Amino acid sequence: MHPNPEHYILKISCPATSGIVASVSTWLASQGCYISELAQFDDDHTGQFFMRLVFRFNPGVDGQLAPLRQGLTDLAVDFQLQWQLFSSSQPTRVLLMVSKFDHCLTDLLYRHRKGEMDMRITAVVSNHLDLRPMAEREGIRFIYLPVTRDNKASQEAELLRIVQETGTELVVLARYMQILSDELCRELSGRAINIHHSFLPGFKGAKPYHQAYERGVKLIGATAHYVTSDLDEGPIIEQEIQRVDHTYLPEHLVAVGRDTETVALSKALKYHLEHRVFINHDKTVIFS
Repeated sequence: MHPNPEHYILKISCPATSGIVASVSTWLASQGCYISELAQFDDDHTGQFFMRLVFRFNPGVDGQLAPLRQGLTDLAVDFQLQWQLFSSSQPTRVLLMVSKFDHCLTDLLYRHRKGEMDMRITAVVSNHLDLRPMAEREGIRFIYLPVTRDNKASQEAELLRIVQETGTELVVLARYMQILSDELCRELSGRAINIHHSFLPGFKGAKPYHQAYERGVKLIGATAHYVTSDLDEGPIIEQEIQRVDHTYLPEHLVAVGRDTETVALSKALKYHLEHRVFINHDKTVIFS
């Protein structure tokens, strides 16, 4: 992400056809824009075209977004474009959700403090109180939403209210150990990221690394993906793996797993914050 607040990121997806790149770039040039980055992908399997552009207004140009947007709206009719325009001066508003595990939250807060993550953390929401001091040390609002079988629906409704109240654009499940309802998954479609404790979702439930130990695995890893109603089956954004062997006890696998989880989640979040990710049916297109 460019530090210059006059940079913009344009994301486009549409049915693949000729003339898209030329038409969009010509329109931007006519508005006094300089394109500093352009990446594109044509998916032959789905027939979809994806493009990400980074541009700025040239020096001396009185850049006006309203006519620029209108031109893109007109092009959208011609090419059936779905487009989004983002300003690098407006960080994404992110809500973090946690339970008792602290490694992912620790990592994200550190990266945010060091300026690696272009986001504004709206709150930390948890079903436990364990990580409250960590959030409040950073001056971040902590919201306690304990979940039981009886209050799950009402607490999810409260979560959605908090998302709306804070203007949250992305929810990150940073080892939040509750399964979200199908209704909530649909409400957060494309704007919620989860970290899963496996390269492939083979060991589900409690103590996955102990299960992996019992099976004598040679690779462990983590998968960051968008949340869907299919548990741990959403579009994959990032995966990390590390080789292990027969000498690794369960506690060693847990330690290695923490590393792969933090790396996979931070990379996935950064890709999303930089508007590099396109959802392509059950997969993603990522311009790195």
